[in-house]
Amino acid sequence: MIKGEKVIKLCEEIGVSNVGLISTADVVFEPELIKLCEANACGRYGAVYTCPPHVGETEKLIETLKKFKTAVIWQNISPLEDSYDFEGMMEAQEGHVEMTQEIAQTLYDEFGRENIIVLSAGGCSVCEECAVLTNVPCRFPGKALASLEAYGINVSKLAEIAGMKYINGVNTVTYFSGAFF
Repeated sequence: MIKGEKVIKLCEEIGVSNVGLISTADVVFEPELIKLCEANACGRYGAVYTCPPHVGETEKLIETLKKFKTAVIWQNISPLEDSYDFEGMMEAQEGHVEMTQEIAQTLYDEFGRENIIVLSAGGCSVCEECAVLTNVPCRFPGKALASLEAYGINVSKLAEIAGMKYINGVNTVTYFSGAFF
C-alpha cells in the first residue's frame, strides 16, 4: 500500500470527518496571512514556539513544504449549540488536535520525522503555558504541532483543493490538519 493510502486509512480509522489526498504543488500559499498572526488575532503571536515568529520565516517554511510531493488533508466537523458557542468551538478544536497528534505520532513512528510534516489547527496547545515564555526549550517537541496557517497556507482554498467544504452549515465548526510527505 502506498504512503498516501496508508495515511488516509489511518485518518479514517481514527475517525476524522473527511480526508483527501492532494498534490503539494496545488496548495495555495499566501505568506501575507502571517500579518494576521502579527496582529495577534488569536493571542498566540510570540507566545508559542509553533507560531510566528518562533516557528520560522514563512518563506523558508513554504519552501520546506514545497519539497514534499503529496499531502493528506483531513477535517473534523463538530456541532455547536449556536454560533456563539465559544466553549464548544474550543472543545472541538481540542478534540481535533488530539486526533491530529495521534495521527502524527503514528506517522512519525512509521515513516520518520524527517520524511513527513504534520500541521494542525491553531498554535500548539500541549502546555498550558509554552516554554518559550520562560526562554527554555520546548518540553514536548514530539507533540508540538505548528498550524497550517503558520506555514502560510490558505485553509479555505486548501479545503476546496481537497474536495471539502470550509464552512459546513449553521451551528458547526470545522478544523483542518494535514500531513505532507
